[in-house]
Amino acid sequence: MPRPLNFRQIEAFRAVMQTGTTTAAAAMLHTTQPSISRLLAQMQSASGLKLFDIQKGRLRPTHEARELFQTVQRHFLGLERIEQNVATLRQSGTGELRLGCTPALGLSVMPAVVHAFLQQHPDVHVSLQTIGTPQLREGLLHGQFDLALSTMAMRHPQLDATTLHRGNAVCVMHPAHPLAARKALHVCDLQGQVLLTLHADDEIYLQLQDTMQQHGIAAASTVETTYSATICMLAAQGTGVGVVNPYVAAVFAPQLRTVPLQPRCPVEVVLAFPPQSAPSAMAERFAALLQAHFAALRGAAG
Repeated sequence: MPRPLNFRQIEAFRAVMQTGTTTAAAAMLHTTQPSISRLLAQMQSASGLKLFDIQKGRLRPTHEARELFQTVQRHFLGLERIEQNVATLRQSGTGELRLGCTPALGLSVMPAVVHAFLQQHPDVHVSLQTIGTPQLREGLLHGQFDLALSTMAMRHPQLDATTLHRGNAVCVMHPAHPLAARKALHVCDLQGQVLLTLHADDEIYLQLQDTMQQHGIAAASTVETTYSATICMLAAQGTGVGVVNPYVAAVFAPQLRTVPLQPRCPVEVVLAFPPQSAPSAMAERFAALLQAHFAALRGAAG
Protein backbone atom coordinates (compact mmCIF):
# COMPACT_ATOMS: atom_id res chain seq x y z
CA MET A 1 0.00 0.00 0.00
CA PRO A 2 1.40 3.44 -0.94
CA ARG A 3 2.60 5.54 1.98
CA PRO A 4 3.17 9.31 2.36
CA LEU A 5 6.52 10.52 1.13
CA ASN A 6 8.79 12.51 3.42
CA PHE A 7 10.84 15.56 2.56
CA ARG A 8 14.23 13.79 2.67
CA GLN A 9 13.07 11.23 0.11
CA ILE A 10 11.75 13.94 -2.22
CA GLU A 11 14.95 15.97 -1.76
CA ALA A 12 17.10 12.95 -2.66
CA PHE A 13 14.92 12.19 -5.71
CA ARG A 14 15.22 15.80 -6.92
CA ALA A 15 19.00 15.80 -6.47
CA VAL A 16 19.38 12.59 -8.50
CA MET A 17 17.17 13.99 -11.26
CA GLN A 18 19.25 17.16 -11.36
CA THR A 19 22.70 15.55 -11.24
CA GLY A 20 22.13 12.19 -12.97
CA THR A 21 23.90 10.00 -10.40
CA THR A 22 23.54 9.06 -6.74
CA THR A 23 27.17 10.02 -6.13
CA ALA A 24 26.69 13.55 -7.45
CA ALA A 25 23.38 13.84 -5.59
CA ALA A 26 25.14 12.84 -2.35
CA ALA A 27 27.74 15.56 -2.88
CA MET A 28 25.01 18.10 -3.60
CA LEU A 29 23.17 17.26 -0.37
CA HIS A 30 26.33 16.78 1.71
CA THR A 31 25.56 13.16 2.52
CA THR A 32 26.70 9.70 1.39
CA GLN A 33 25.91 7.72 -1.74
CA PRO A 34 24.41 4.77 0.23
CA SER A 35 22.11 7.23 2.00
CA ILE A 36 20.82 8.55 -1.32
CA SER A 37 20.30 5.03 -2.67
CA ARG A 38 18.40 4.06 0.49
CA LEU A 39 16.14 7.12 0.27
CA LEU A 40 15.37 6.39 -3.40
CA ALA A 41 14.46 2.80 -2.56
CA GLN A 42 12.20 3.99 0.26
CA MET A 43 10.53 6.49 -2.07
CA GLN A 44 9.86 3.88 -4.74
CA SER A 45 8.42 1.53 -2.13
CA ALA A 46 6.30 4.23 -0.49
CA SER A 47 4.94 5.59 -3.78
CA GLY A 48 4.37 2.26 -5.48
CA LEU A 49 6.05 3.67 -8.58
CA LYS A 50 9.08 2.53 -10.50
CA LEU A 51 11.15 5.69 -10.75
CA PHE A 52 14.49 4.43 -12.10
CA ASP A 53 16.02 1.51 -13.88
CA ILE A 54 19.70 0.77 -14.38
CA GLN A 55 21.29 0.59 -17.82
CA LYS A 56 24.99 -0.10 -18.15
CA GLY A 57 25.50 0.78 -14.51
CA ARG A 58 23.72 4.13 -14.71
CA LEU A 59 20.38 5.22 -13.32
CA ARG A 60 17.77 6.02 -15.92
CA PRO A 61 14.59 7.86 -14.88
CA THR A 62 11.25 6.44 -15.98
CA HIS A 63 8.42 8.42 -17.57
CA GLU A 64 6.72 8.51 -14.14
CA ALA A 65 9.88 9.93 -12.59
CA ARG A 66 10.03 12.72 -15.16
CA GLU A 67 6.36 13.60 -14.57
CA LEU A 68 6.90 13.60 -10.80
CA PHE A 69 10.02 15.71 -11.14
CA GLN A 70 8.04 18.54 -12.80
CA THR A 71 5.74 18.69 -9.76
CA VAL A 72 8.67 18.50 -7.35
CA GLN A 73 10.45 21.31 -9.17
CA ARG A 74 7.45 23.62 -8.88
CA HIS A 75 7.32 22.87 -5.16
CA PHE A 76 11.01 23.57 -4.61
CA LEU A 77 10.94 26.74 -6.71
CA GLY A 78 8.11 27.93 -4.47
CA LEU A 79 10.22 27.18 -1.41
CA GLU A 80 13.17 29.05 -2.92
CA ARG A 81 10.97 32.08 -3.54
CA ILE A 82 9.81 31.93 0.08
CA GLU A 83 13.43 31.79 1.26
CA GLN A 84 14.35 34.73 -0.99
CA ASN A 85 11.41 36.72 0.35
CA VAL A 86 12.41 35.94 3.93
CA ALA A 87 15.96 37.08 3.19
CA THR A 88 14.65 40.32 1.65
CA LEU A 89 12.39 40.97 4.63
CA ARG A 90 15.24 40.24 7.02
CA GLN A 91 17.52 42.66 5.19
CA SER A 92 15.12 45.50 4.37
CA GLY A 93 11.75 44.96 6.02
CA THR A 94 8.89 44.99 3.53
CA GLY A 95 11.09 46.56 0.86
CA GLU A 96 8.66 49.50 0.81
CA LEU A 97 8.02 52.31 3.27
CA ARG A 98 4.84 54.37 2.94
CA LEU A 99 5.12 57.72 4.68
CA GLY A 100 2.58 60.47 5.16
CA CYS A 101 3.14 63.94 6.57
CA THR A 102 1.81 67.46 6.48
CA PRO A 103 3.24 69.69 3.72
CA ALA A 104 5.28 71.82 6.17
CA LEU A 105 7.06 68.74 7.53
CA GLY A 106 7.46 67.36 4.03
CA LEU A 107 9.34 70.52 3.16
CA SER A 108 11.34 70.89 6.37
CA VAL A 109 11.91 67.69 8.36
CA MET A 110 11.30 64.79 6.01
CA PRO A 111 13.95 65.44 3.31
CA ALA A 112 16.85 65.11 5.75
CA VAL A 113 15.38 62.06 7.49
CA VAL A 114 14.46 60.28 4.24
CA HIS A 115 18.00 60.92 2.98
CA ALA A 116 19.51 59.46 6.17
CA PHE A 117 17.18 56.44 5.90
CA LEU A 118 18.13 55.69 2.30
CA GLN A 119 21.81 55.95 3.17
CA GLN A 120 21.21 52.97 5.45
CA HIS A 121 18.63 51.16 3.29
CA PRO A 122 19.27 52.07 -0.37
CA ASP A 123 17.13 49.21 -1.73
CA VAL A 124 13.91 50.24 0.02
CA HIS A 125 11.25 51.96 -2.05
CA VAL A 126 9.96 55.04 -0.20
CA SER A 127 6.57 56.61 -0.90
CA LEU A 128 6.12 60.04 0.71
CA GLN A 129 2.75 61.78 0.53
CA THR A 130 2.24 65.32 1.85
CA ILE A 131 -1.39 65.91 2.75
CA GLY A 132 -3.50 67.46 5.49
CA THR A 133 -3.89 65.98 8.96
CA PRO A 134 -7.50 64.76 8.43
CA GLN A 135 -6.34 62.83 5.35
CA LEU A 136 -3.35 61.45 7.26
CA ARG A 137 -5.65 60.21 9.98
CA GLU A 138 -7.94 58.48 7.49
CA GLY A 139 -4.95 57.01 5.66
CA LEU A 140 -3.63 55.48 8.87
CA LEU A 141 -7.02 54.03 9.77
CA HIS A 142 -7.27 52.43 6.32
CA GLY A 143 -3.70 51.07 6.36
CA GLN A 144 -2.42 53.34 3.58
CA PHE A 145 0.64 54.53 5.53
CA ASP A 146 3.29 52.77 7.59
CA LEU A 147 3.60 55.93 9.70
CA ALA A 148 2.42 59.52 9.60
CA LEU A 149 3.84 62.77 10.96
CA SER A 150 1.88 65.94 11.66
CA THR A 151 2.03 69.28 13.44
CA MET A 152 -1.61 68.86 14.39
CA ALA A 153 -3.11 66.34 16.79
CA MET A 154 -4.38 63.16 15.08
CA ARG A 155 -7.26 62.57 17.46
CA HIS A 156 -8.99 59.21 17.11
CA PRO A 157 -9.68 56.47 19.68
CA GLN A 158 -7.83 53.89 17.56
CA LEU A 159 -4.69 55.99 17.08
CA ASP A 160 -1.94 56.19 19.67
CA ALA A 161 0.11 59.24 18.69
CA THR A 162 3.51 60.05 20.17
CA THR A 163 4.84 63.59 20.54
CA LEU A 164 8.33 63.77 19.02
CA HIS A 165 9.03 67.46 19.51
CA ARG A 166 7.55 70.54 21.13
CA GLY A 167 8.24 74.00 19.79
CA ASN A 168 6.55 77.36 19.41
CA ALA A 169 5.18 79.26 16.44
CA VAL A 170 7.32 82.11 15.15
CA CYS A 171 6.74 85.33 13.25
CA VAL A 172 8.30 85.68 9.80
CA MET A 173 8.73 88.87 7.80
CA HIS A 174 10.94 90.60 5.25
CA PRO A 175 14.29 91.65 6.77
CA ALA A 176 13.39 95.30 5.97
CA HIS A 177 10.00 95.15 7.69
CA PRO A 178 9.55 97.80 10.45
CA LEU A 179 9.21 95.04 13.06
CA ALA A 180 12.22 93.07 11.88
CA ALA A 181 14.59 94.68 14.37
CA ARG A 182 12.66 93.28 17.34
CA LYS A 183 14.13 90.28 19.22
CA ALA A 184 10.60 89.04 19.80
CA LEU A 185 7.09 90.13 18.88
CA HIS A 186 4.16 90.33 21.25
CA VAL A 187 0.75 89.67 19.79
CA CYS A 188 -0.03 93.32 20.47
CA ASP A 189 2.61 94.23 17.87
CA LEU A 190 0.35 92.71 15.22
CA GLN A 191 -2.17 95.54 15.67
CA GLY A 192 -2.77 97.18 12.29
CA GLN A 193 -0.41 94.80 10.44
CA VAL A 194 -1.11 92.76 7.32
CA LEU A 195 -1.34 89.28 8.84
CA LEU A 196 -0.43 86.15 6.89
CA THR A 197 -2.22 83.13 8.37
CA LEU A 198 -3.16 79.55 7.74
CA HIS A 199 -6.72 78.38 7.16
CA ALA A 200 -9.34 78.59 9.88
CA ASP A 201 -9.12 74.97 11.11
CA ASP A 202 -5.35 75.05 11.69
CA GLU A 203 -4.28 74.89 15.33
CA ILE A 204 -1.76 77.75 15.01
CA TYR A 205 -4.47 79.93 13.47
CA LEU A 206 -6.95 79.04 16.22
CA GLN A 207 -4.44 79.77 18.98
CA LEU A 208 -3.40 83.05 17.36
CA GLN A 209 -6.97 84.23 16.88
CA ASP A 210 -7.85 83.39 20.48
CA THR A 211 -4.82 85.29 21.82
CA MET A 212 -5.51 88.31 19.61
CA GLN A 213 -9.12 88.43 20.79
CA GLN A 214 -8.01 88.23 24.42
CA HIS A 215 -5.78 91.28 23.87
CA GLY A 216 -8.24 93.14 21.66
CA ILE A 217 -5.88 93.08 18.66
CA ALA A 218 -7.12 93.48 15.11
CA ALA A 219 -5.02 93.13 11.94
CA ALA A 220 -5.31 95.72 9.19
CA SER A 221 -6.03 92.89 6.78
CA THR A 222 -5.49 89.16 6.52
CA VAL A 223 -4.11 86.91 3.82
CA GLU A 224 -5.21 83.34 4.46
CA THR A 225 -3.58 80.40 2.71
CA THR A 226 -3.32 76.63 2.97
CA TYR A 227 0.45 76.20 3.24
CA SER A 228 3.04 77.54 5.66
CA ALA A 229 5.51 77.69 2.76
CA THR A 230 3.21 80.14 0.96
CA ILE A 231 3.13 82.33 4.06
CA CYS A 232 6.93 82.37 4.10
CA MET A 233 7.13 83.31 0.43
CA LEU A 234 4.57 86.08 0.90
CA ALA A 235 6.53 87.37 3.89
CA ALA A 236 9.73 87.28 1.83
CA GLN A 237 7.99 89.57 -0.68
CA GLY A 238 7.24 92.04 2.11
CA THR A 239 3.48 91.38 2.00
CA GLY A 240 3.06 91.22 5.77
CA VAL A 241 3.86 89.35 8.97
CA GLY A 242 3.29 85.60 8.99
CA VAL A 243 2.91 83.17 11.89
CA VAL A 244 4.13 79.65 11.13
CA ASN A 245 5.68 76.61 12.77
CA PRO A 246 9.43 76.85 13.42
CA TYR A 247 10.30 73.92 11.12
CA VAL A 248 9.18 75.50 7.87
CA ALA A 249 10.49 78.90 9.00
CA ALA A 250 13.97 77.36 9.22
CA VAL A 251 13.80 76.36 5.54
CA PHE A 252 13.24 79.97 4.47
CA ALA A 253 15.58 81.51 7.06
CA PRO A 254 17.98 83.02 4.45
CA GLN A 255 15.12 85.06 2.96
CA LEU A 256 13.31 86.06 6.14
CA ARG A 257 13.64 87.60 9.54
CA THR A 258 12.30 85.09 12.07
CA VAL A 259 11.47 86.11 15.64
CA PRO A 260 9.65 84.41 18.54
CA LEU A 261 6.00 85.20 19.21
CA GLN A 262 4.69 86.05 22.68
CA PRO A 263 2.61 84.78 24.38
CA ARG A 264 3.89 81.45 23.16
CA CYS A 265 1.86 79.50 20.64
CA PRO A 266 2.83 75.82 21.17
CA VAL A 267 3.45 73.53 18.21
CA GLU A 268 3.90 69.77 18.54
CA VAL A 269 5.12 67.20 16.03
CA VAL A 270 3.21 63.95 16.50
CA LEU A 271 3.96 60.51 15.08
CA ALA A 272 1.37 57.77 14.64
CA PHE A 273 1.36 54.23 13.23
CA PRO A 274 -1.62 52.41 11.68
CA PRO A 275 -3.65 50.60 14.35
CA GLN A 276 -4.31 47.41 12.32
CA SER A 277 -0.87 45.85 12.74
CA ALA A 278 2.44 46.18 14.53
CA PRO A 279 4.94 48.56 12.89
CA SER A 280 7.27 47.01 10.32
CA ALA A 281 10.99 46.90 10.97
CA MET A 282 11.46 49.64 8.36
CA ALA A 283 8.85 51.87 9.97
CA GLU A 284 10.50 51.46 13.36
CA ARG A 285 13.92 52.31 11.90
CA PHE A 286 12.52 55.41 10.24
CA ALA A 287 10.83 56.45 13.48
CA ALA A 288 14.17 56.08 15.28
CA LEU A 289 15.77 58.42 12.73
CA LEU A 290 12.97 60.93 13.29
CA GLN A 291 13.58 60.79 17.03
CA ALA A 292 17.30 61.34 16.47
CA HIS A 293 16.56 64.30 14.19
CA PHE A 294 14.40 66.03 16.79
CA ALA A 295 16.82 65.18 19.58
CA ALA A 296 19.49 67.02 17.57
CA LEU A 297 17.15 70.01 17.24
CA ARG A 298 16.64 70.08 21.00
CA GLY A 299 20.38 69.87 21.53
CA ALA A 300 21.02 72.74 19.15
CA ALA A 301 18.34 74.86 20.85
CA GLY A 302 19.69 74.04 24.33
